[in-house]
Amino acid sequence: MGDDGVTRCGWVGTDPEYQRYHDEEWGRPLHDEERLFEKVCLEGFQAGLSWITILRRRPVFREVFHGFAVQRVADMTAADVERLVSDARIIRHRGKILATLGNARATLEIQANGESLSELIWGFAPTTPHARPLTYADIPAITAESTALSTELRRRGYSFVGPTTMYALMQSAGLVDDHLAGCHRAF
Repeated sequence: MGDDGVTRCGWVGTDPEYQRYHDEEWGRPLHDEERLFEKVCLEGFQAGLSWITILRRRPVFREVFHGFAVQRVADMTAADVERLVSDARIIRHRGKILATLGNARATLEIQANGESLSELIWGFAPTTPHARPLTYADIPAITAESTALSTELRRRGYSFVGPTTMYALMQSAGLVDDHLAGCHRAF
């Protein structure tokens, strides 16, 4: 239970931004193309780091990646990459920056084929409900669905979309509901 009297998942802690994110975003079904594209990219940036690090920098990520407007990100150039590698406000990992541009181009390819990123991602949502997790030990890091999603996205040209990263995406975008039993968001 937090200082505000609200019971949340234990990972949230007392950081107000983390609490807001948990209460308003994490685990809510998301179908918007650009917001899903943003989540794919930011989950990739998060690999090896804590989510709060990314969450605190998300406004700057949105600024430097044009609000994650897919076409604008796809149009970014080598000069943009060099600028971003030097921008201390974001995670200055060249591979992750290049992945974001490449993932935008892969998203445009999906859309050019009459598909949507949302339909693709949601096509890997588990079809059978799982038991409400009681502890962190009950939450997997990888599932058959996250592995299949990772494989398909890689096949389509995405990078920094490993099975663990895709399970985190599935949690944050509401494909799975991993709010712990007792959390005010667990229904």
